[in-house]
Amino acid sequence: FEDNIPLADKAREFLTQSTDPFVATKVCSEALDAAGFVKLSKREAFGGKLVPGGSYYYTTNHSTVVAFTVGAKFKPGNGFKIIGGHTDSPHLKIKPLSKRSGAGCVQLGVECYGGGLWHTWFDRDLGVSGRVLVRVTDPETQKEKIQQHIICIKKPIARVSTLCIHLQTAEERGAFKVNKEEHLSPIIGTQALLEAAVGKQINQFDDEDSWKKGQDPSLMKLIANEIGVEVKQIANFELGLFDCQPASLGGMKNEFLYSARLDNLATVFVALETILDYSQSPDVAEDDMISLIACFDHEEIGSTSTSGAGSPVM
Repeated sequence: FEDNIPLADKAREFLTQSTDPFVATKVCSEALDAAGFVKLSKREAFGGKLVPGGSYYYTTNHSTVVAFTVGAKFKPGNGFKIIGGHTDSPHLKIKPLSKRSGAGCVQLGVECYGGGLWHTWFDRDLGVSGRVLVRVTDPETQKEKIQQHIICIKKPIARVSTLCIHLQTAEERGAFKVNKEEHLSPIIGTQALLEAAVGKQINQFDDEDSWKKGQDPSLMKLIANEIGVEVKQIANFELGLFDCQPASLGGMKNEFLYSARLDNLATVFVALETILDYSQSPDVAEDDMISLIACFDHEEIGSTSTSGAGSPVM
C-alpha cells in the first residue's frame, strides 16, 4: 500500500493545479512537452509528420487534449487503444455580464455549469481561473490581434455565505434548498471600498463596450494585473470559480484522496500518467497499434461543442 503513496501524492498535486479545463489542458501540455511529445497543429495536415515509435499531442480550444504514441510496428489500418476522459467539472461559471450588487456588497453573477451538488459551494474560499482574451498590437503588421491568456488566481476573492441561523425559519433549517439564481451569487467585496479602490476607472469604460460595462471594475483590474496588461486591452473572458482548498491525502493511513473535480480529472490524471509511462516503455518497440488518450471538454453539458467528444476532434 505504501508504495502507491507517491502516485497518490502526484495525483493530489495535479488535482490542485487543474482548476478548470483550460488550466488542466495547460498542465497536461507541459507534462507532455517535458516528456518529449511533439506538439501538432490542427491547422496543418499530420501526413508525413508521424513516424512509428513517435509520440505526439494536440489541443483544441485550449481545453481539450489528445496525446498518442505510435507503435514501432504500426501499419496503416491497424487499431487503436484509447483511454477517454473529460477536463471539465461542475462549477460556478462567471456570467458574460457578471456585475451584480445588493445590500452594499459587490457580487458576481454566476451560472451553474454541469450537474453539481450546489449546496457544497457554500462557505468556501473561491478563486477564479480560466481564459482571458486580450487585444494586442502585432509588432510586424501593426494591426490589432487577440491573444489568449490562461490565468489562475488562487486568492480567495469570492464566497457564497450561508445565512446565519437567526435569520432562517424552522422550515429553512430543516431543508436546505438552493435557489441557483438568488443564493449562489458570491460576494467579492463591499461597494464603498471597491469603488474607492478603482476610482475614476468606474466610468472610464468605452461607452460602446456594453460587455465591459457589465463587469465590476475591481474584477477587471484584478484580471489585468494578473496578466500584466491594461484593463482596456481585455476583450472578453471565460472564467469560473474554484475552491482554493488544495487536494489532500486523508485517513489514518492516507488511504483517501480528498479533492474537488474528481469527476473527471481523476481519469485525466490516470490517462496522462499512462501515456507518459508507456511512451518510455520498451513495449512500444513491439507494438503494432496506436496508444491514445483523449480528454475532452464540455462533457458536463452534452459533449456537442467543437471541443467535446461529439466533435471531430479525433
